[in-house]
Amino acid sequence: MSSWLRARARPLCRPGPRLGQKRLDWWVMNEDDLEDYEREAELSLFREYRDIAQQFRYVVETERRFYLANEVDLQRRDAGSDFYFELSMHDVWVWDVYRSDRFVKSVRVLTFKDVNVEELSAREFKLPQELSIDDH
Repeated sequence: MSSWLRARARPLCRPGPRLGQKRLDWWVMNEDDLEDYEREAELSLFREYRDIAQQFRYVVETERRFYLANEVDLQRRDAGSDFYFELSMHDVWVWDVYRSDRFVKSVRVLTFKDVNVEELSAREFKLPQELSIDDH
């Protein structure tokens, strides 16, 4: 079971055989069912990405997330003897399988790690045939 799901599992309390006693039963999911669920969620996310990618101008990758955005501003900020990046994006789609609403008005990221920003042209949005997924 993934640590994310395990951390969110809650015991169910039911009355025990004697009045006032409680019995704890943990919610249990078969490992294969969980893997199928995660695989289907990732496939659904990829299909969503494929369908909306052509609406965006930039692809942005940080150490924690992958974004599609229409406006991107990346600034290097000095902090004493070190530096960090301040990344501001507007009209954003966030690649995150556990997020219910992936469309965001604006995102601000502060990071000491690498940031990759690519401006895409229309022809770069086409997926290679071997990566295409039939919806049939």
